[in-house]
Amino acid sequence: MSKVLLINGSPNEHGCTYTALSEMASTFEKEGVESEIYWIGKGDVPGCKSCRYCKKKGKCVIDDQVNALATRLDEFDGIVIGAPVYYAGPSGQSCAFMDRLFYSADKSKLINKPGTAIVSCRRGGASSSYDRLLKYFSITSMPIVSSQYWNQVHGNTPDEVRQDLEGLQTMRTLARNMAWLIKCIDAGKAAGVPLPERETPTMTNFIKPE
Repeated sequence: MSKVLLINGSPNEHGCTYTALSEMASTFEKEGVESEIYWIGKGDVPGCKSCRYCKKKGKCVIDDQVNALATRLDEFDGIVIGAPVYYAGPSGQSCAFMDRLFYSADKSKLINKPGTAIVSCRRGGASSSYDRLLKYFSITSMPIVSSQYWNQVHGNTPDEVRQDLEGLQTMRTLARNMAWLIKCIDAGKAAGVPLPERETPTMTNFIKPE
Protein backbone atom coordinates (compact mmCIF):
# COMPACT_ATOMS: atom_id res chain seq x y z
CA MET A 1 0.00 0.00 0.00
CA SER A 2 1.21 3.51 -0.83
CA LYS A 3 2.05 5.80 2.05
CA VAL A 4 2.18 9.60 2.45
CA LEU A 5 4.25 11.51 4.99
CA LEU A 6 2.40 14.45 6.57
CA ILE A 7 4.88 16.69 8.41
CA ASN A 8 3.34 18.82 11.17
CA GLY A 9 5.60 21.87 11.41
CA SER A 10 3.65 23.49 14.24
CA PRO A 11 4.91 23.66 17.84
CA ASN A 12 1.38 22.61 18.84
CA GLU A 13 0.98 18.89 18.27
CA HIS A 14 -2.81 18.94 17.98
CA GLY A 15 -3.45 22.51 16.88
CA CYS A 16 -4.83 24.04 13.70
CA THR A 17 -2.18 22.61 11.37
CA TYR A 18 -2.80 19.13 12.76
CA THR A 19 -6.55 19.59 12.22
CA ALA A 20 -5.98 20.30 8.52
CA LEU A 21 -3.53 17.41 8.13
CA SER A 22 -5.97 15.09 9.89
CA GLU A 23 -8.63 15.95 7.30
CA MET A 24 -6.17 14.84 4.64
CA ALA A 25 -5.27 11.69 6.57
CA SER A 26 -8.93 10.65 6.77
CA THR A 27 -9.34 11.18 3.03
CA PHE A 28 -6.19 9.20 2.24
CA GLU A 29 -7.58 6.30 4.24
CA LYS A 30 -10.79 6.36 2.18
CA GLU A 31 -8.66 6.38 -0.99
CA GLY A 32 -6.73 3.30 0.12
CA VAL A 33 -3.53 5.24 0.84
CA GLU A 34 -1.79 4.99 4.20
CA SER A 35 -0.49 8.15 5.87
CA GLU A 36 1.55 9.19 8.89
CA ILE A 37 1.47 12.54 10.65
CA TYR A 38 5.01 13.31 11.81
CA TRP A 39 5.25 16.08 14.42
CA ILE A 40 8.60 17.87 14.52
CA GLY A 41 8.07 18.62 18.22
CA LYS A 42 8.28 21.57 20.59
CA GLY A 43 12.04 21.43 21.05
CA ASP A 44 14.64 23.51 19.28
CA VAL A 45 15.09 22.87 15.56
CA PRO A 46 18.46 24.40 14.62
CA GLY A 47 18.89 25.86 11.18
CA CYS A 48 21.43 24.78 8.59
CA LYS A 49 25.04 25.61 9.59
CA SER A 50 26.23 25.67 5.95
CA CYS A 51 29.12 23.38 6.96
CA ARG A 52 28.54 20.88 4.11
CA TYR A 53 29.12 17.98 6.51
CA CYS A 54 26.14 16.24 4.89
CA LYS A 55 27.83 16.26 1.50
CA LYS A 56 30.74 14.28 2.96
CA LYS A 57 28.95 12.03 5.44
CA GLY A 58 25.45 11.69 3.94
CA LYS A 59 23.66 13.12 6.96
CA CYS A 60 23.31 16.39 8.83
CA VAL A 61 25.98 17.29 11.38
CA ILE A 62 23.15 17.99 13.85
CA ASP A 63 22.01 14.50 14.77
CA ASP A 64 18.35 15.08 15.62
CA GLN A 65 14.92 14.25 14.19
CA VAL A 66 15.97 15.51 10.74
CA ASN A 67 18.46 12.64 10.40
CA ALA A 68 15.97 10.21 11.89
CA LEU A 69 13.32 11.07 9.31
CA ALA A 70 15.82 11.17 6.44
CA THR A 71 16.56 7.47 6.96
CA ARG A 72 12.85 6.70 6.53
CA LEU A 73 12.11 8.58 3.29
CA ASP A 74 12.04 5.35 1.28
CA GLU A 75 8.87 4.42 3.18
CA PHE A 76 6.85 7.23 1.61
CA ASP A 77 5.39 7.78 -1.85
CA GLY A 78 4.40 11.41 -1.25
CA ILE A 79 5.22 14.23 1.16
CA VAL A 80 3.12 17.04 2.63
CA ILE A 81 4.55 19.81 4.80
CA GLY A 82 2.07 21.67 6.99
CA ALA A 83 2.89 24.81 8.94
CA PRO A 84 1.21 27.66 10.81
CA VAL A 85 1.60 31.21 9.51
CA TYR A 86 3.76 33.57 11.59
CA TYR A 87 4.15 37.14 10.28
CA ALA A 88 3.06 36.12 6.77
CA GLY A 89 5.59 33.28 6.64
CA PRO A 90 5.81 29.63 7.72
CA SER A 91 6.88 28.94 11.30
CA GLY A 92 10.64 29.19 11.78
CA GLN A 93 10.98 25.64 13.04
CA SER A 94 9.21 24.23 9.97
CA CYS A 95 11.56 26.09 7.61
CA ALA A 96 14.66 25.09 9.60
CA PHE A 97 13.50 21.46 9.55
CA MET A 98 12.79 21.44 5.82
CA ASP A 99 15.99 23.35 4.94
CA ARG A 100 18.12 20.70 6.60
CA LEU A 101 16.03 17.71 5.53
CA PHE A 102 15.98 18.62 1.86
CA TYR A 103 19.63 19.72 1.77
CA SER A 104 21.09 16.75 3.64
CA ALA A 105 18.83 13.87 2.54
CA ASP A 106 19.60 11.51 -0.33
CA LYS A 107 17.82 13.21 -3.26
CA SER A 108 17.07 9.86 -4.89
CA LYS A 109 14.61 9.27 -2.04
CA LEU A 110 12.70 12.45 -3.00
CA ILE A 111 12.90 12.89 -6.77
CA ASN A 112 9.68 12.08 -8.69
CA LYS A 113 7.60 11.72 -5.51
CA PRO A 114 4.53 14.02 -5.35
CA GLY A 115 4.80 16.79 -2.80
CA THR A 116 2.64 19.64 -1.55
CA ALA A 117 2.20 22.09 1.32
CA ILE A 118 -0.65 23.30 3.49
CA VAL A 119 -0.77 26.28 5.82
CA SER A 120 -2.96 27.40 8.69
CA CYS A 121 -3.57 31.03 9.58
CA ARG A 122 -5.96 33.11 11.59
CA ARG A 123 -6.58 35.52 8.72
CA GLY A 124 -3.72 36.69 6.45
CA GLY A 125 -0.31 35.58 5.19
CA ALA A 126 -1.43 32.21 3.85
CA SER A 127 -0.49 32.67 0.19
CA SER A 128 3.07 33.87 0.84
CA SER A 129 3.64 31.06 3.36
CA TYR A 130 2.22 28.44 0.99
CA ASP A 131 4.44 29.71 -1.84
CA ARG A 132 7.54 29.55 0.38
CA LEU A 133 6.96 25.91 1.32
CA LEU A 134 6.38 24.77 -2.27
CA LYS A 135 9.95 25.75 -3.15
CA TYR A 136 11.33 22.61 -1.50
CA PHE A 137 9.50 20.41 -4.00
CA SER A 138 10.03 22.51 -7.11
CA ILE A 139 13.82 22.44 -6.68
CA THR A 140 13.86 18.66 -6.11
CA SER A 141 12.05 17.44 -9.24
CA MET A 142 8.97 16.51 -7.23
CA PRO A 143 5.55 16.90 -8.92
CA ILE A 144 3.58 19.49 -6.95
CA VAL A 145 -0.02 18.54 -6.15
CA SER A 146 -2.71 21.24 -6.20
CA SER A 147 -6.30 21.48 -5.00
CA GLN A 148 -9.42 23.46 -5.87
CA TYR A 149 -8.06 26.50 -4.03
CA TRP A 150 -4.78 27.45 -2.37
CA ASN A 151 -4.01 24.92 0.33
CA GLN A 152 -5.00 26.84 3.45
CA VAL A 153 -7.32 26.71 6.42
CA HIS A 154 -8.40 29.61 8.60
CA GLY A 155 -9.04 29.76 12.31
CA ASN A 156 -7.40 30.60 15.61
CA THR A 157 -8.26 27.27 17.23
CA PRO A 158 -8.90 23.72 15.97
CA ASP A 159 -12.63 24.25 16.56
CA GLU A 160 -12.56 27.35 14.35
CA VAL A 161 -10.67 25.46 11.65
CA ARG A 162 -13.39 22.82 11.70
CA GLN A 163 -15.85 25.62 10.88
CA ASP A 164 -13.84 26.55 7.77
CA LEU A 165 -15.81 24.27 5.45
CA GLU A 166 -14.11 25.55 2.31
CA GLY A 167 -10.68 25.01 3.83
CA LEU A 168 -11.50 21.46 4.90
CA GLN A 169 -12.91 20.69 1.47
CA THR A 170 -9.68 22.01 -0.03
CA MET A 171 -7.75 19.56 2.16
CA ARG A 172 -9.92 16.64 1.04
CA THR A 173 -9.58 17.55 -2.64
CA LEU A 174 -5.83 17.89 -2.18
CA ALA A 175 -5.59 14.44 -0.61
CA ARG A 176 -7.67 12.88 -3.38
CA ASN A 177 -5.52 14.53 -6.04
CA MET A 178 -2.32 13.29 -4.38
CA ALA A 179 -3.72 9.78 -3.99
CA TRP A 180 -4.70 9.78 -7.69
CA LEU A 181 -1.27 10.97 -8.80
CA ILE A 182 0.52 8.37 -6.68
CA LYS A 183 -1.68 5.66 -8.20
CA CYS A 184 -0.98 6.99 -11.70
CA ILE A 185 2.77 6.88 -11.05
CA ASP A 186 2.48 3.32 -9.74
CA ALA A 187 0.44 2.33 -12.82
CA GLY A 188 3.05 3.88 -15.08
CA LYS A 189 5.85 1.94 -13.40
CA ALA A 190 3.85 -1.29 -13.73
CA ALA A 191 3.30 -0.57 -17.44
CA GLY A 192 7.00 -0.01 -17.99
CA VAL A 193 6.87 3.77 -18.47
CA PRO A 194 10.40 4.98 -17.63
CA LEU A 195 11.01 7.84 -15.23
CA PRO A 196 12.35 11.08 -16.78
CA GLU A 197 16.01 10.98 -17.77
CA ARG A 198 18.26 12.69 -15.23
CA GLU A 199 21.14 14.90 -16.33
CA THR A 200 24.11 15.73 -14.16
CA PRO A 201 23.26 19.11 -12.55
CA THR A 202 25.01 22.13 -14.06
CA MET A 203 25.73 25.12 -11.83
CA THR A 204 25.95 28.65 -13.26
CA ASN A 205 27.80 30.93 -10.85
CA PHE A 206 29.39 33.54 -13.16
CA ILE A 207 32.68 33.40 -11.29
CA LYS A 208 35.62 34.70 -13.30
CA PRO A 209 38.67 32.42 -13.23
CA GLU A 210 41.63 33.92 -11.39
